Amino acid sequence: MNIALFDFDGTITHTDTFTKFILFAACKRRTYAGRIVLFPAIIRYKLGKLQCRDIRKKVYYFAFKGMNEQQLRIKGEQFSKLAIPNYLRDIAFKKIQWHQQRGDIVVIVSASLDVYLRPWCTEHGLDLICSKVESTDGTLTGDYIHGDCSGITKKRLVEQKYNLSDFNTIYAYGDTIEDNELLSLADEKFYKYF
Repeated sequence: MNIALFDFDGTITHTDTFTKFILFAACKRRTYAGRIVLFPAIIRYKLGKLQCRDIRKKVYYFAFKGMNEQQLRIKGEQFSKLAIPNYLRDIAFKKIQWHQQRGDIVVIVSASLDVYLRPWCTEHGLDLICSKVESTDGTLTGDYIHGDCSGITKKRLVEQKYNLSDFNTIYAYGDTIEDNELLSLADEKFYKYF
């Protein structure tokens, strides 16, 4: 048996769905205020002085801290059905289907949020490792359960969930430096192409 590990944003999709989801799900007041409050951090990110995971965490915290978790999950299901199909790369989705037809385990390993990736993965029969929203008594804390699922965290969470020595071949697909550790697990790695 084989396993195929796919990054999501930029690998399976042709755009960053994390930002699209923030704009889709956050209230307009917070979105507007966030552009002002987070402007210095966004500039630092654009200049390469702030890492992706750090800006994601700031944006997520500002957009959703204190929100009702169930409301965000409903928004996630809507986004999964209405938006994600518009962002998929045909070649990537065909590669996922190719792995499934061979009987491979296919896992999405992403820094994007479980609230919209879980419904999409369930619909398509895919395993999922990703950033999971944290809540207390049904209210979002603004943090993630296991931290931002990027870089070394991707590798660590894959190794915690799967005994990789059980697989004949490990495939990995990614498109940024945040996927390097994920790609390091693979016998066959694909960076920015299929």
